[in-house]
Amino acid sequence: MIRAAVVGLGWWGRKVVRDLDASEYVQVVAGVDVDQDARTAMQPWLTDIRIDLDEVLRDDGVDAVILCTPHKFHSDQIVAAAGRGKHVFCEKPLSTTGHDAQRAVDAITAAGLQLGIGHERRFEPAVMAMRQAIADGELGTPLVFEGNFSQDKFLDLPADNWRLSAVEAPVGPLSATGIHLVDLAISIFGRPTQVWARLSTQATNFANGDTLAITLGFEKGQTALITAILATPFVGRVALLGSEGWMEIRDRTHPEDPHGWDVTRQVRGARAQSRFYPPHPSVRENIEAFARAAAGATSYPIPPEEMVANARTFEAITRSALSGSVEAVQ
Repeated sequence: MIRAAVVGLGWWGRKVVRDLDASEYVQVVAGVDVDQDARTAMQPWLTDIRIDLDEVLRDDGVDAVILCTPHKFHSDQIVAAAGRGKHVFCEKPLSTTGHDAQRAVDAITAAGLQLGIGHERRFEPAVMAMRQAIADGELGTPLVFEGNFSQDKFLDLPADNWRLSAVEAPVGPLSATGIHLVDLAISIFGRPTQVWARLSTQATNFANGDTLAITLGFEKGQTALITAILATPFVGRVALLGSEGWMEIRDRTHPEDPHGWDVTRQVRGARAQSRFYPPHPSVRENIEAFARAAAGATSYPIPPEEMVANARTFEAITRSALSGSVEAVQ
């Protein structure tokens, strides 16, 4: 059992605390937030709620921190936690720049600690089935990944919320949802080499945009086509098109409260087959996989080099959204 402190008790931090309430692998022993309202909201769930992160990092009763803080703080917080011997699970994105992501990974690695990342979509049963079908060669050579992850949850946020800031959350649809699809594409195709992105604000007054379309090129010639919108009612879809077949996953609801996935696959010479995958606690499973790895029981399934590749791709997408040009992934 890993004893963890959840840092950042906003929307997602509160979900993490609730999801881990019955976990056999993670015990949330403390919460941290500078906002009084956030601390008050979590009092029914946590008895130990603090203001100062450093106080938690000095606490021998805490083995790990789960960061649900704004992106700009992640790297420094990870480095600080590593310096105090704490394992770190960090919500996505790990960082908005490749340099800071590498700095964080290096600090954790040098301290012999475990780093986890909030890309829970890898733990959805339907996504795992897709990756297995690819590994088994059922779909032939993977050629194109398509993904859309849109939602309208941010429409009710006040204009000064950090999630709508072009500084704290650059390229808003990317940091909110699109980065999950970038991660899935990397998990299938490997290292991206170039990107073209178009960001616009068409249906809101969000300072960091509401509509994003991305084309990612990979080193072996594959392509990912990704869209993320913050003004459309929830819709989620991923598909893999291969030389021998294709597979599509459609989410029934937002991953915050999953109601299952509808999956269709088609291989050459056979009829298309459809299957329903029931709800699964993927957020909890991801954090528990991190906890088991931190305890030395298993290895964590998302390698650090893919975490860094994701951050480098985030940085290239940001550059492309600003320049309007194809940008290299450094």
